[in-house]
Amino acid sequence: MKKVYFDSAATTQLRSEVIRCITEVLKTEFGNPSSTHSYGRSSKSLLENARKEIAAYLKVSASEIIFTSGGTEADNLVLNSCVRDLGVTRIISSKIEHHAVLYTIAQLEEKYGIVAEYVNLDDCGTIDYEHLTKLLDDKTHKTLVCLMHVNNEIGNILDIKRVADLCKAHDALFHSDTVQSIGHFDVDFSEIPVDFAAVAAHKFHGPKGAGFAFIRKNTGLKPLIFGGEQERGMRAGTEAVYAIAGMAEALKISYQNLEKEKAYITDLKDYFKTQLIEHIPGVKFNGNCDDNVKSTYTLLNVCLPISPEKAMMLLFQLDLKGIACSKGSACQSGSNKGSHVLSEILSEEDMQKPSIRFSFCSFNTKDEVDYVVAVLKDFINS
Repeated sequence: MKKVYFDSAATTQLRSEVIRCITEVLKTEFGNPSSTHSYGRSSKSLLENARKEIAAYLKVSASEIIFTSGGTEADNLVLNSCVRDLGVTRIISSKIEHHAVLYTIAQLEEKYGIVAEYVNLDDCGTIDYEHLTKLLDDKTHKTLVCLMHVNNEIGNILDIKRVADLCKAHDALFHSDTVQSIGHFDVDFSEIPVDFAAVAAHKFHGPKGAGFAFIRKNTGLKPLIFGGEQERGMRAGTEAVYAIAGMAEALKISYQNLEKEKAYITDLKDYFKTQLIEHIPGVKFNGNCDDNVKSTYTLLNVCLPISPEKAMMLLFQLDLKGIACSKGSACQSGSNKGSHVLSEILSEEDMQKPSIRFSFCSFNTKDEVDYVVAVLKDFINS
């Protein structure tokens, strides 16, 4: 049976160079980076070199990179500390954020009584920048704006510079979940005045369980996890040196190959889109995912012309054929609810049809696209 992995928005395959890097560090750099002896100092040196490398790609100071277990922890750290320690009493977000943000906002509403407001969206899920400006004009509360750079389900790209400038002009803090953009886009935080950002290594061919929070210096953010003085006191716990080294290696390779891989994956996505339109009449593309300017080149979210009864078997049948894809974020796969993102933008009629997210990387091929389209066509016509 042919095997096709079209779920890179959920997690990516480790690059072979990253596996070699992690394996070598596991073998040779086993010292605790907080220890003062030579083994500890060697691990500490590797850790700090990784921090410097990562910071250099984002055009920020190494001291502004705080290693975490991934994007969810980074989101939680920022949101919780902004409310608990920085006096934020209002969070402006959108209804199509990742649940790491939405569920944290709900918890902060319940615990601290903060005001949560959500910016309007158009039918494609693009935020209404005029409405955001209007919300920011209300200076009653100290405000944190929390909007993701690239949506993980429909791929919409936020004008992150525009939002950052708006927040700065209105004395609001700005946090962006950049989990789906770092490693795929050239993001320069020296030009984009975000205050905070969340990143996960496993979205750019690095290891799971590693990520970081970008925390702009002098913001006053305080830790979420207490204990030791690791990460400049911002995140207690012995660092996973091997995973952090692998993350730095993965990010380095991503940036070295950024334009070449972007061109390759964009061509693959365009080919997939063309084949779907040709072979599956009535297919639709959700959000802005069919627009390579307004959406990331790494995914397509496809609404298929299938009855609700037949739709229930679609993912199962694709899996039987060796095809890995998803109906939304992997983080909500245990839920019986449909996509909260699509429910905000699709009609009731289209919500009854199956929508599948196909996401790509440079390891994928056009032969795989042909196979997936053929399987979909056979299933629809059966």
